[in-house]
Amino acid sequence: MSENFRFAFQGIWAHKMRSFLTMLGVIIGIASIIAIVSTIQGTNRQIMDNLVGAGNNCVTVSLWQGDSSYYFGNGNPEGVYPVTEDIAKQIGEISHVEKYSFYNSRQWMDNVRRGTLSLSSGSAIGADRNYMSTNGYVIYRGRGFVDQDYKDFRKVVVLDEVAATALFPGEDPVGQTIDIRGVPFTVIGLYRKSEAFKPVIETIQDYYTYNQSQNGSVIMPDACWPILFQFDEPQNCVIRTTSTEDMSRAGTEAAQILNNLVQSSATEEGAFSYRAEDVLETARKQQELNASTNSLLVWVASIALLVGGIGVMNIMLVSVTERTSEIGLKKALGARKRNILLQFLTESAVLTSIGGILGIIAGIILAQVISRMSGAPVFISIPTIILGVAFSMLIGIIFGLLPSMQAANMNPIEALRRE
Repeated sequence: MSENFRFAFQGIWAHKMRSFLTMLGVIIGIASIIAIVSTIQGTNRQIMDNLVGAGNNCVTVSLWQGDSSYYFGNGNPEGVYPVTEDIAKQIGEISHVEKYSFYNSRQWMDNVRRGTLSLSSGSAIGADRNYMSTNGYVIYRGRGFVDQDYKDFRKVVVLDEVAATALFPGEDPVGQTIDIRGVPFTVIGLYRKSEAFKPVIETIQDYYTYNQSQNGSVIMPDACWPILFQFDEPQNCVIRTTSTEDMSRAGTEAAQILNNLVQSSATEEGAFSYRAEDVLETARKQQELNASTNSLLVWVASIALLVGGIGVMNIMLVSVTERTSEIGLKKALGARKRNILLQFLTESAVLTSIGGILGIIAGIILAQVISRMSGAPVFISIPTIILGVAFSMLIGIIFGLLPSMQAANMNPIEALRRE
């Protein structure tokens, strides 16, 4: 086999220009496919990072009534119960779920005050012990919640940066008091999203989506929730998965499990149901649309590979004709059909493999050029590169098979007669 490779490289080097022109179709085809696939993968990753959020891989499963999120200010929903230990265990056993948390929430609150200052359209969260770590929140001033806060029903809160600025402009909030619905709570810390869990901000639209929509948040231990709101209030759930790709499936499974808390009568009426964030469905649809559009480009690029394969077949047929005497001499000296077949198949595979490697290099460069010119993100994966080389080699074997069989089936006497 090593001798076949040596002959292959000798033949390619002896006809450098002809070999390069033969490879050109394979180079163009592989380069086009690498560039397109890299752009598709890069765009899909950007969609998931921007719509879902990079790094944290968190998906929220919340209670809905009909076509909108349920507003708990209307009272406890009939036929929906708080999370049980069994339900919590099932959530934790979902494949690829790293962390999970259950929490209560109120949106658009305007009764969080400190003197004459108020938090306009903010939110209040009643968090369990895992809420902060699941969401990737870190305390950057003061302290977070400890077990004793939950056991002793301590009226303590942590604020995000928006809430802290609104209620304590130019002051340190830690240790001071705020009123929530007329009940005093002590601020024990300030939190923010860890740098490793922040979403990617690349466009002005991303900025509006992730920054402008933040209205401030106040988090308290869920043990204190009934002091302000209702006892036995159903909770929402947030889960963090091992990767962004697992979010949709894990969110759907969690919603199915939580729907066991909804009585069948409520379900039949279509009143209440737990659902994963709609943003996951939006991301999935955008990915599918993007992939289906670009798959057409992949098929167009594949035509170049077909043309390249035909070129390889043509040049190998020429090579067989040119080396008729050599083939006849080898067969006369005892070379078997298998030896001749493998020699020409090896030459064809080496020719297209070199073209594939050059095509991958050209494709990576082309992808970077496209990215710089259009601003489209690219992601070049190792499996794509390996597949490109393997596919180019396969083209050489398929299109080199006919010329190789023609060479292997030559009559040695007839071959030696030819000039």
